[in-house]
Amino acid sequence: MQDKLKELKSYLSEVYDLNNISALLNWDQNTFMPKGGATARGRQLGLMEKIAHEKKTDREIGRLLDELASYEKSLPVDSQDAAVIRVARRQYEKAVQVPASFMAEMVSHLTDTYQVWVEARSANDFTKVQSYLEKTLDYSRQYAEYFPHEHIADPLIDDSDEGMTVEVLRPLFSDLRKQLVPLVKAIAEQDPVDDSCLKKHFPEQEQWKFGLDVIRQLGYDFDRGRLDKTHHPFMTKFSLGDVRITTRVKENNMTEALFSSIHETGHALYEQGISMNFEGTPLAQGASSGVHESQSRLWENIVGRSYGFWKHFYPKLQATFPEQFRRVSLDTFYRAINKVEPSLIRTDADELTYNLHVMIRFDLELDLLEGRLAVKDLPEAWRERYKSDIGVFDPKDADGVLQDVHWYFGNIGGAFQGYTLGNILSAQFYDAALRAKPNIPNQIQDGEFGVLHGWLKENLYQYGSQYTAADIVKRATGSDLTVKPYLAYLQEKFGKLYSLK
Repeated sequence: MQDKLKELKSYLSEVYDLNNISALLNWDQNTFMPKGGATARGRQLGLMEKIAHEKKTDREIGRLLDELASYEKSLPVDSQDAAVIRVARRQYEKAVQVPASFMAEMVSHLTDTYQVWVEARSANDFTKVQSYLEKTLDYSRQYAEYFPHEHIADPLIDDSDEGMTVEVLRPLFSDLRKQLVPLVKAIAEQDPVDDSCLKKHFPEQEQWKFGLDVIRQLGYDFDRGRLDKTHHPFMTKFSLGDVRITTRVKENNMTEALFSSIHETGHALYEQGISMNFEGTPLAQGASSGVHESQSRLWENIVGRSYGFWKHFYPKLQATFPEQFRRVSLDTFYRAINKVEPSLIRTDADELTYNLHVMIRFDLELDLLEGRLAVKDLPEAWRERYKSDIGVFDPKDADGVLQDVHWYFGNIGGAFQGYTLGNILSAQFYDAALRAKPNIPNQIQDGEFGVLHGWLKENLYQYGSQYTAADIVKRATGSDLTVKPYLAYLQEKFGKLYSLK
């Protein structure tokens, strides 16, 4: 059995490396590649997807999994070998449902679509990419049809958040919306917070240096990573020893680069914290999209926008930008970075309204997949939902339906639910960390993040995908997924900020 397991791991290691080669090509496309390389890059990524898909659906993997079934049952449930077999079986059984030729064709199309999206967004013209998006919708539906499902979005959701379905998510999001809307409304009735201190001129070089210092102090390992610029910030991994992040810089708003860098650092800390024993196996990745997003939101919002965090870092920020912040108090700055205000851009949204952005996209995805909304009508449907749900809209496509890269670089469906699940779980994980280590807030105030980072590594990061998302949440926090810590966190923080009863 050990020989068979070793043979299985050899196949899995090749799949792992092929996927990471594709990730490297994607990273290059999103950072340094000249636009003239787009067509060839599409062919290259399509070829890589075809080779990887053929490898991970090799009949030898199926044979080995069958022969290892009894051995798996004899192993402790929480053993690494049992987890490797379990996760490999899940991935294999899903992969064999989809032809390699289809995957290669779809990936090549999505690569082309990304380049067209960059141009369409720059030109503020949705029609440039409309036909590409229509084809993406067709591919997304075709992909879903390869799997049994109750709702056409379920297979797409399951790829990112195993076990989650439309039936589970719709009521969860509905309940959350009911709790958030009154809080947002109560704040909207007050005088707006003055955040003009954030909208002065901040030279890129100084922003970059300050951001590097912050994420290094949080624990990002630059011996196993790097920070670069891109159109849409992201984290990617080529191995557990090479976890990279990107950001974008606006010289008229210093929060853009800083908080997107902290956000992506949260993702990277998770990946860098996975046990090195998992390298080359399907366990060397996060448990789910929602669990992954919980770490970016935990570090960006719960830590990075906390008063204690800035009690430590604000003097350093003032020293970096003396002209901009010399006469701005910490309290004024803290209120500014936590301002609640309806906005057009998801990535710029505050903690309270952010989930409304996600829910709009989730609902529109379902409408598209169900055939109740045509792609050509998407820009107008987008504006109508923003008017009704958030109270703002912009006739420009660039700040509307073109603002997110997701639909132009991946399937339609299965991505956005992870953001709200991540928000919910961020507070649940942090609440568990505080119960175990009550002094964490004081340590954050002193600029010490090792205890929180250590608790997360011990209870979450090291396990990668050894456990399902549901299992790791239960193991780390002692309970199933719950919105209570998240709502309590929001009510306490913003209740104080806005003097709400």
